[in-house]
Amino acid sequence: MAYKLSVVISVYNEEDNIRPLVEKISHALQGYDYEIIYVDDGSTDKTVEVLRSIGHPHLRTVVFRKNYGQSLALMAGIDYASGEYIVTMDGDLQNDPEDIPMMLKVAEEGGFDMVAGNRANRKDGFILRKIPSYIANYIIRTSSGVHLKDYGCALKLFKADLAKDLGLYGELHRFIPVLAQLEGARITQVDVRHHARKFGTSKYGLGRTVKVVSDLLLMLFFKKYLQKPMHLFGNAGLLLLGIGVLINLYLGFLKILGHDIWGKPLLILGLLLVIAGIQFITIGIVVEIQMRTYFESQQKRPYKVRNVFEHKP
Repeated sequence: MAYKLSVVISVYNEEDNIRPLVEKISHALQGYDYEIIYVDDGSTDKTVEVLRSIGHPHLRTVVFRKNYGQSLALMAGIDYASGEYIVTMDGDLQNDPEDIPMMLKVAEEGGFDMVAGNRANRKDGFILRKIPSYIANYIIRTSSGVHLKDYGCALKLFKADLAKDLGLYGELHRFIPVLAQLEGARITQVDVRHHARKFGTSKYGLGRTVKVVSDLLLMLFFKKYLQKPMHLFGNAGLLLLGIGVLINLYLGFLKILGHDIWGKPLLILGLLLVIAGIQFITIGIVVEIQMRTYFESQQKRPYKVRNVFEHKP
């Protein structure tokens, strides 16, 4: 059955928040054709029991065998969703389902593929939550070129075809807007409400900032070099190889003049740079082959077409 909206919620040990959130979503989406998909990410409390006890005609629950992380939980929820639009949100009652109709209206009237939430009046701790979030948002915004204020807000609305093409592997849920732009999506951001957590404990902390930086390197590769990896590895390899060759030519000239070059640190550096340059060039060739395998084995194309118009006289 196809729905207008599919609300996907990833949860891990949120037993006290399940029932209140289902009630809030049901109230907010009265009059809409919708479904709610909960993905339990290996909870060790009574989250699954509470979900099973709820009699709701639009509720579906996907239970993981173990904890795989938020990205894969969202991927599973999106895979099971059948709505025209897919909404993702946290299961801790901090996102407000009352914002969903407004986001849907913005998407439909503005022709946007994705509408992201911005927690304008965020109800979180300043030092442990807000400061790391500000740092992470600034790094992602300036590095990726996707200028959104709040990357950490889980409340997002997508067209289904975009959501199902995102590829949320690893911990890439933080970079959903960047992944969406790689798919050629039209993106906007709107202010949404945010509430303080009432039940349970937060699963986020200062350690997220380090993970964001490491994942950002992968995002930058996807954004700039996924379709042309040789431009990254080949250029770096040629630069290192060139410097190494110049150093070795210089040392060879000194050897001809009668100088003893054996054991000099510069000789070791020159040899290492030559070897590293050759390795980078080789890696570039291998990654180029893998890139072609990635696209051709899945019958994908390295471009996205939004519309094709037939112009008849």
